[in-house]
Amino acid sequence: MRELEVVGVRVEMPSNQPIVLLREQGGERYLPIWIGAPEASAIAFAQQGVVPPRPLTHDLLKDVIGALGRQLEQVRIVAVRDNVFYAELVLDGGVVVSARSSDAIALALRSGCSILGAEDVLESSSVGVPEEEGEADEEVERFREFLDQVSAEDFEGPGGESGPGPASGGERP
Repeated sequence: MRELEVVGVRVEMPSNQPIVLLREQGGERYLPIWIGAPEASAIAFAQQGVVPPRPLTHDLLKDVIGALGRQLEQVRIVAVRDNVFYAELVLDGGVVVSARSSDAIALALRSGCSILGAEDVLESSSVGVPEEEGEADEEVERFREFLDQVSAEDFEGPGGESGPGPASGGERP
């Protein structure tokens, strides 16, 4: 398992499909995962430090875990099959719960726990940093610019609701 950090969320053009980009710590690989709009909004909220007046789903789950006297120790991206990413929540005491990768990432950001990626997932699904260091810096800078400009409203559906939306091809339902 390799430790990953969340670079950010962006909308892939021309499909308008949100992705979360993870980077291998101390390595050269990036792991892009296509996600749904509500999950992209939840991840962006957590990265921006937005605290809603009432708990959103991932905030609620974090609060429930704490209220039960448990702690989220780590999130693991454990497999990818048919372009679907599988994750696990690892709680104290060795309890492991299956999760969608986007939900796991959103929860990890709220809990401050580490995100790990299985080596075989990184081998099969990651992309390397371009050989020209300047190109890698430009791509990261474009992600940062996007994150500076993105807001939750960018992911909301009609009427301002972040509804369930269509199922994402990048994650397990």
